[in-house]
Amino acid sequence: MKKSYKVKQLQEKANIIRQDIIKMLAEAGSGHSAGSLGLADIFVALYFNILNHDPKKPKWEKRDRLCLSNGHVVPVRYAAMARSGYFSISKLKTLRKLGSPLQGHPSYHDFPALEHSSGPLGQGVSVAVGMALAAKLKKQKHFVYCITSDGEHNEGQTWEAVMAAAKYKLDNLIFIVDRNMIQIDGFTKNIMPLNNLYEKYQAFKWHVQQIDGNDMKQILKSIEKAKQIKNKPKVIIAHTIPGKGVSFMENKWQWHGKVPSEIEAERALKELQGALK
Repeated sequence: MKKSYKVKQLQEKANIIRQDIIKMLAEAGSGHSAGSLGLADIFVALYFNILNHDPKKPKWEKRDRLCLSNGHVVPVRYAAMARSGYFSISKLKTLRKLGSPLQGHPSYHDFPALEHSSGPLGQGVSVAVGMALAAKLKKQKHFVYCITSDGEHNEGQTWEAVMAAAKYKLDNLIFIVDRNMIQIDGFTKNIMPLNNLYEKYQAFKWHVQQIDGNDMKQILKSIEKAKQIKNKPKVIIAHTIPGKGVSFMENKWQWHGKVPSEIEAERALKELQGALK
């Protein structure tokens, strides 16, 4: 399923998905707010314009693969999947509930349409590299996308995967780094400085782009450009605003692993709904 929505339509969908996230997290009483809200634009671009996929046939062999390495932000993926037809929107309220397939971190066992389980940071990028290499060996034509956080670039395994992808010239692999500058203990610059990720990826022989990860036009343009690059893996460093759309959450690292109270959720929803008018 590939559709061509206009930018304004995609922006409106991202707003709706942010509202879904607030409702889900408030109902669950636990989860991760900041990163989930910040990535709404990217997930909308992927599920509604970029990915070659079919919600009615989630294991279709020719589908593009989407790996989520920073699994704690999975509420945004659930919302995008529900809104694109993978399952009923009403099921979103079961997030983190006992027996629900919508686990707090992606569980392939409970929900195979997720492609793989994730949670331990740094492992998802290795899964994505393995999927891309397997596709090359099988002469398959689909793309493998991997969403990864800036914080998990503290993990050595991330750089081992980056090195392997360059060695095998995996031009069917596209990383999108959520460069939101925060992690659970504070700002990335204070926890473990990453310095210039653009230059680091260039040094590892990747094709690198840097964008505003909340600008729908830039997201679409950068992914289309990445798909055209041959003989090397591609990475898009997307600078996002954690907590995007909710004024009292934006750029606050404290909201990395915190959810809104009932009153805070009402306030957040009012802001998001007002933005649509």
